[in-house]
Amino acid sequence: MIQRVQTIYLFLAALVSGGLIFVFSLWQDQSGQAVFAQDILGVFLAFLASALLSVIAIFMYKNRQHQFVLGRLNMLLNLILLGVFVYWSLNLSGEMQVSEKGIGILIPIVSIVLLVLANRAIKKDEDLVKSVDRLR
Repeated sequence: MIQRVQTIYLFLAALVSGGLIFVFSLWQDQSGQAVFAQDILGVFLAFLASALLSVIAIFMYKNRQHQFVLGRLNMLLNLILLGVFVYWSLNLSGEMQVSEKGIGILIPIVSIVLLVLANRAIKKDEDLVKSVDRLR
């Protein structure tokens, strides 16, 4: 059952949340140094928690309801992370601490889109199983 389409989406969400944080910077400070997610402990832990939730949801394929709930929790975590980034970018705009925003701030958006697609596929599977159960 690991060959389902939601597994691909969840794997890509885990890859985005756990892997791309080391590649793309969140912003550059005044001195031109790139600030990555691992430089800020809370952000780093939130990204790792998001990747871990996606991996755990992959292996919950026998219980689609728990898989769906884990996807929702992961989306909530990414929305909180995105809200923190928006707050920082609006509150610290100009040349106070953030000089240039990086593409790493958009990582939670990509992760949310992949998680929504995974949850749609999980819901489709659940509806299919329920319709087959009705026929028996």
